[in-house]
Amino acid sequence: MNFSSYSFGLSLFLLSSALPWPDSAQAADYQSELYQSTKLVYEDHFDGALNTEYWEVRQSSTWEIKDGVLTGSQSSKEFQEKMVAKGDKAHAGFKPVIWLHKVPENFVCTMRVRYDGKAYTKGFPLLDIGHHIHTLTFSEKETTLTIKKDVEKKAIEAPLFSLNEWHDVAIELKKGTLLLSIDGKKHRFESGNIDMTGHAQIDFKAIDFGTCQIDDVKLWEGH
Repeated sequence: MNFSSYSFGLSLFLLSSALPWPDSAQAADYQSELYQSTKLVYEDHFDGALNTEYWEVRQSSTWEIKDGVLTGSQSSKEFQEKMVAKGDKAHAGFKPVIWLHKVPENFVCTMRVRYDGKAYTKGFPLLDIGHHIHTLTFSEKETTLTIKKDVEKKAIEAPLFSLNEWHDVAIELKKGTLLLSIDGKKHRFESGNIDMTGHAQIDFKAIDFGTCQIDDVKLWEGH
């Protein structure tokens, strides 16, 4: 290496060292459309033990953090047989179910989600925004928002949530509006019945005998 090449390389190094590097985490943050400002209240990349302050496993389904991903599968055969014998097949844990708690009334949530299974089934997979309050059901051709089980139903052809693939999901909600984004494709649901008051959770429910994978969760309070 000659002296001029060395000097040029050294100059580039010193210049790059002097300039501030962009914060990759901040640069990747989702930009809210419903709120002028947001406050991060929870973030998880699943590089440690499950944070049970925020997550609650339901129906004795099996959840573990594996390779930096929260992964859920069905409950044990013993639990399934016990629940079926009691006549409660719906809560026997054939599908993985988990709840995310402490969701603000006005919120923005981004995450990577994947539902694996052989085929869609009636009503599944889904995301419940508030327990049985705003139910987002995914099927082969459409996404459906059902409010409070039967009060109101809105179906759209897109955005689509396909099985056996990772999707970038963003949800914003404030009273009267729910904004859903899947892989950058957005749809705004508007209704006077959209309201998270008193319902501070998001439910993840997969397909019978399928799996659910969750990663890179960020939850903000909107202002």
